[in-house]
Amino acid sequence: MKYQNLFQQYNLSGNQLKSRFLMAPMTRSRASQPGDIPNALMAEYYAQRSSAAIIITEATQISLQGMGYANTPGIYSPQQIEGWKLITDAVHKNGSKIFLQLWHVGRVSSSKVNGLQPIAPSAIIAQNTSVYIFDGAANGDATFVPTEEPKEMSKADIDKVIGEFVQGAKNAIEAGFDGVEIHGANGYLIDQFLRSNSNKRTDEYGGTKENRTRFLIEITAAVAKAVGKEKTGVRLSPFISFKDMNDPEILETIILAARRLNELEIAYIHLCEADWDDAPQIPNDFRTALRSNFKNTIIATGNKTPEEGEKLIDDDLVDLIGYGRKFLTNPDYPERVKLDAVLNEISDNHTLFGGGTARGYTDYPFLNVLNGNMNLNG
Repeated sequence: MKYQNLFQQYNLSGNQLKSRFLMAPMTRSRASQPGDIPNALMAEYYAQRSSAAIIITEATQISLQGMGYANTPGIYSPQQIEGWKLITDAVHKNGSKIFLQLWHVGRVSSSKVNGLQPIAPSAIIAQNTSVYIFDGAANGDATFVPTEEPKEMSKADIDKVIGEFVQGAKNAIEAGFDGVEIHGANGYLIDQFLRSNSNKRTDEYGGTKENRTRFLIEITAAVAKAVGKEKTGVRLSPFISFKDMNDPEILETIILAARRLNELEIAYIHLCEADWDDAPQIPNDFRTALRSNFKNTIIATGNKTPEEGEKLIDDDLVDLIGYGRKFLTNPDYPERVKLDAVLNEISDNHTLFGGGTARGYTDYPFLNVLNGNMNLNG
């Protein structure tokens, strides 16, 4: 077989995976309204893509305050828990595992989304950053609105959010998930605490690199205690600086955080890597340092080719390879890799975020192999 590493089975902290293919989290904004409730269409979407050995869901807000974009699902109401059960049942029936990504956007929000002023480690607005709402346009397109100045979080606010992460994790397990991923990447709340340009606090949650990791570590420790360290992962994005997140100290901060996460013995660290054409590449010396400081599973996601994924596993720098847009358009992506088959491309950018119908969501064709001939079967 051409990609022996990618198609190897893998044990993720007790979760036996059928391969090293992971479906990465992708916001699609299809939750039912009112209430931001997961639904049957979402269950069909995830079930189709359970060719992945493990799926990390789209980012899922732990509270209304934690919501930054319209029609994204939550994990804080009984109705949302019931909705997610449709999805976990469908994925498990197809022999795959699924973790829920727990999300709080912090300052990346607007009162036009949820009616609330955003909160953040410091009262610093994210420059040149927008979020989206759906304003009833006939074509269903999103309308982008600028983020608003956040309220600096008090210690009571911090404690409340930690509690919301814990409750979200418990709710996820009740909904049938195999585990949870704490979203500490991409300029959202936890990432805002990690970075010196967005965190100007002078208390125990700011100032030094050690203090800036405190919020992440306290959340992770509390979640791991509540649902099990083997069911807890963390996503980080050391080389991504959009949403006004450029911090010259972030690499040292991330390695320090990895060392502390290693002490908690959580299941994995998931590196969210830039996926645009001229994006910065993660150097091998950083990967080596991360491997030295974190002993459990490491996941790399960021528009990797199968060849790149194969080599990263072969070099023992990562253990699982995440694919996002490849799974979005190719629900049977691993089979296509195995057969070196043609890949579907994105059919309509208007359907990436929102839409409410199957178009651009569950209507991407599968590969049908008949009598040795590869055909697309819609």
